[in-house]
Amino acid sequence: MTAALRLARPDDLDRLMTLVSAFHAEEGIEQDADQLREALLPLLEGIPHGCIYLIGPGRAPLGYIILTFGWSVEFGGMDGFVDEIYIRPAVRGRGIATEVLLELPKALAGAGLTALHLEVDRTNESAQKLYLRTGFKLRDRYALMSKKL
Repeated sequence: MTAALRLARPDDLDRLMTLVSAFHAEEGIEQDADQLREALLPLLEGIPHGCIYLIGPGRAPLGYIILTFGWSVEFGGMDGFVDEIYIRPAVRGRGIATEVLLELPKALAGAGLTALHLEVDRTNESAQKLYLRTGFKLRDRYALMSKKL
């Protein structure tokens, strides 16, 4: 994978806070810095409910993807949710998110995940195109998109 992924650790918190804050500002998500730190830190410390990958160089990541894990009877086992994916605006359009969303699910399937889901704003056509292109499908009556692994 040219868009190298590295599991984020607690010492990545400041770098990650900058990226997540930029994403939240772009999306109009309001959350104070303390709430954000409290939400991110357990994922960085290794709780079994999710993880965060930094995308690109460790010292200057191009973005991140946050995954959370659950269980689905419908999909027959452990599933995952792309809670957030963000690529810095300056490097968008280079196929980085596409590569992550095509390659990471293969690794997750090898680790036992049966499905990967995500949520997308109904008005964000470019994100919808990205997700459809990488195998996610709209589900009837839901804004949730899923990819069977």
